[in-house]
Amino acid sequence: MAHSVYISSNLTQQQLEFMKLLDDYEIELFQFDEIENQINRKFDNLNEVLENLVHKELISRIERGKFCKVNFRDENVIGTFVVKNSAVAYWSALNLHGLTEQFSNTIFIQTTHRKEDKTLLGTPYKFITINKAKRTGIIWNGYGNTKYPITDIEKTLVDCFDQPQYSGGYAELIRALSQVEINSDKMINYCKSVNNTAVTKRIGFLTELFKKPLMKEFTDFAKAQVNGKYNLLDPQGREKGEFVASWKLRLNINKDELLNLSDKQY
Repeated sequence: MAHSVYISSNLTQQQLEFMKLLDDYEIELFQFDEIENQINRKFDNLNEVLENLVHKELISRIERGKFCKVNFRDENVIGTFVVKNSAVAYWSALNLHGLTEQFSNTIFIQTTHRKEDKTLLGTPYKFITINKAKRTGIIWNGYGNTKYPITDIEKTLVDCFDQPQYSGGYAELIRALSQVEINSDKMINYCKSVNNTAVTKRIGFLTELFKKPLMKEFTDFAKAQVNGKYNLLDPQGREKGEFVASWKLRLNINKDELLNLSDKQY
């Protein structure tokens, strides 16, 4: 609670008016330095109004300067509200797109801004910073006050191959790629934006192995990116397995295991 703020025993006229304006403008989340313009009303001491409403448990403080109504708890909306240029991504997006049944209690948020991982209103968040060139493939989930940005299916897959430590498991990621319908043009564009040759090679090899429909254009693009360096298929796995010269990959997960993963349904 801020210093030198008077906490009234009952709701004052200003506090009641503030809550009514939130309802009138259908606002669930807001920032201290923006809310008066949003509701077209100036208060004598906005900080005191908000501190009283927090104390009376009518609004919740998400973090410094950011608030929501006390009954609003959409963790995806909150996570993308607290940092600009952000989207639900990686493991969280995989789950929301139905690409994995594995569920993380942590919400993964991709952003072009630096932000420390933290727990907000009881939910842990991991904020992964990317450069602006990688911010693409953003769509919107939900409606109205529950609308939030999320990476689309193709970008989610590319991002997870790019940073598999945030994917919830490499086997699950491979199975997701094998079973979901994906767009060749989007995969090309997103691989270009991520600019990770090893990732492009891995995805290209897997789309060819799984005989993904309508992906020849992407596979041709991926083959054109193959360089002279061998990479492990699973970058977090052991140095072992067959060498595939055409893709410059070492299969530390063999083809039979890969095909078996693709046959397993969620």
